[in-house]
Amino acid sequence: MFAIAMLALLVTLALALTRAILGPTVFDRAQAANTIGTVALLALAVLGFLSGRPEFLDLAITYGILNLVGTIAVLKFFTYGNLGDPGEEAEKQ
Repeated sequence: MFAIAMLALLVTLALALTRAILGPTVFDRAQAANTIGTVALLALAVLGFLSGRPEFLDLAITYGILNLVGTIAVLKFFTYGNLGDPGEEAEKQ
């Protein structure tokens, strides 16, 4: 069962890598990078379960949080060109 799960994760990883290489826009590539991070998170969780080491789940959760923050930072940078820019909503006030 877990071998099938890891195989599915590897197929998903291959598809995400294909999207990252062929993606026509930066946002497609950013989404592919986020997907790769999510697959890595799931692989850590499955590997931790298979090896009987529950601390891998803590590592997977930490990696997931870093993946989310990193994706938001990259998308903000490519949208506004500056991570310190508050955006359009703050300028109207």
